[in-house]
Amino acid sequence: MTATTALTAQNTKGVVGIHHTPPDFVQKQIDANIDDIGVDVVKTGMLASAETIHVVADALKRHKVTMTVVDPVMVATTGAQLLPHDAVQTLISELLPVTTILTPNISEAQLLAKEAGKPFDDIGSLNEMKQVAESIASLGPKYVLLKGGHLPLSKDGTVANGEADRHVVVNVLHGEGQTWVFESDYIESRNTHGTGCSLASAIASNIACGLAIPRAVKAATQYIAAGIRLSEDLGKGSGPINHLHSTYTLPFAPGHFIDYLLDRDDVRPAWQKHTHHEFVQRLGDGTLPMESFKHYLIQDYHYLIHFARANALAAYKATNLVDISAAAANVTYTDKETTLHLAYCSTFSLSLAHILAQPESQATTAYSRWLLDTAHSSSSFVLQLAFLPCVLGYYEIAKRLYDDPSTVRGEDNRYWKWIESYVAEEYVEAVRVAREGVERAVVGVGVREVEEAARVFREGCGMEVGFWEMGLRRT
Repeated sequence: MTATTALTAQNTKGVVGIHHTPPDFVQKQIDANIDDIGVDVVKTGMLASAETIHVVADALKRHKVTMTVVDPVMVATTGAQLLPHDAVQTLISELLPVTTILTPNISEAQLLAKEAGKPFDDIGSLNEMKQVAESIASLGPKYVLLKGGHLPLSKDGTVANGEADRHVVVNVLHGEGQTWVFESDYIESRNTHGTGCSLASAIASNIACGLAIPRAVKAATQYIAAGIRLSEDLGKGSGPINHLHSTYTLPFAPGHFIDYLLDRDDVRPAWQKHTHHEFVQRLGDGTLPMESFKHYLIQDYHYLIHFARANALAAYKATNLVDISAAAANVTYTDKETTLHLAYCSTFSLSLAHILAQPESQATTAYSRWLLDTAHSSSSFVLQLAFLPCVLGYYEIAKRLYDDPSTVRGEDNRYWKWIESYVAEEYVEAVRVAREGVERAVVGVGVREVEEAARVFREGCGMEVGFWEMGLRRT
């Protein structure tokens, strides 16, 4: 939640204008936020005037806010003072006593010390940074994080004399009688716009997540260093850091991973080849040669045995009872489907003995061994994507043919019963369960695993195409 204290007109080259929010309206924003939702941590930035600082300090007291991160935005990068004298005095007298952690840079620390009657000379070493942090802490905040981003140090801990001597950036935290030093490698970059604000916000976020202040600061400094290192140039001046280096957004809405998958540019062609293959098209118009269909039925029986084995491995790899039960149910369903398959084969004069006497075709061996290898080597989620071209594909094929008015039906098509079996209620339910399992499993996976799953699905579609080709060519 945000209470806007000022609006700026700025770009990477600098600030060209500041519009101050009236202090009474700032108070209304703060009260509206806290009265409704409440806060765990408050972080302040540019407060602009003595009146606004007074409003903020008063609100923190009235609402009994106990955790605050104050970024004392007082000095511009150019060295210009952004806060007038009376505002700095109000910050010292009213805001610092209710501050948990203050995050000044060197210039801001110098201004605070001067206004408080504790001026110090230019800092020349790490030890002097520690002394300044301790001195600023005596003004009221529980902790002070003295930021050294504008004062890189050499290897011996003294201020670097030139570009080649810049070795580390040091941030010094002092509070409750202890001092911590957080070092990061110096990074030559012009993309440091807003680093102070981002650092204070990261600290506040980490505290809100339950981290103790030293840990919160350490994690935040690492976050900022990575943001600078992984930034990209934007604009003609000082560009922003990369705030999103440690986050990712999956490119689909919850419950719609399969829809996203089927619509991917690298998946759609493979899915199309599988579900619109000549073999299945000729099932629809009844022109598929009988010997091709019989060869397919024989090989499909061999494949179903390996499909059940892979599902047994899926049950082993699953880590919760819901997925274990689902995989076990798939084995049971495949056993039942195999029985029905044999009964269907008998209508084409194919007995179990005859089927078993026929060796696996190369396509069957390739598909089934690929499936079993995926079951052994992939995650439980990715394995589900290996099953999907078969499970979902058969349904999509049958449904399309069933709904197509040009499909030859009933007694006029000897393959009509095959089409009907994959739009039957029991199979539709099996597909629904499979889809739900995939959508449930994708929650929490990373981008890399999503890409791996897409690759496996594409390969599975290719294996299905090979299976249709095998049937069509009787190879």
